[in-house]
Amino acid sequence: MAQSITEDSSFNISGKVLIAIAIAFSAAVGMFFKLDAEIQIAKTLPEPLDPVITRMEFDMKDQLIRQTIMSTQEDVGEIKDDIKLIKQKLYE
Repeated sequence: MAQSITEDSSFNISGKVLIAIAIAFSAAVGMFFKLDAEIQIAKTLPEPLDPVITRMEFDMKDQLIRQTIMSTQEDVGEIKDDIKLIKQKLYE
């Protein structure tokens, strides 16, 4: 059976619950205003600059990539040789 709320209805809320509700509400309002202030500050900050890559840095990265590829190519060659040896031992 559903009860209806009228002018004569009453609620029993303890003081502890009222204090907890007030603290939670004030914390939420405080966080909202703090976040809003941080957003306003962030809007005024300058845009991040594009990273400038120097020719020396590009050459060093290119050389590192080329060395890595050559090393990987040598490893693949060794693996192929090992597979050939395994096949020979397996089928003989």
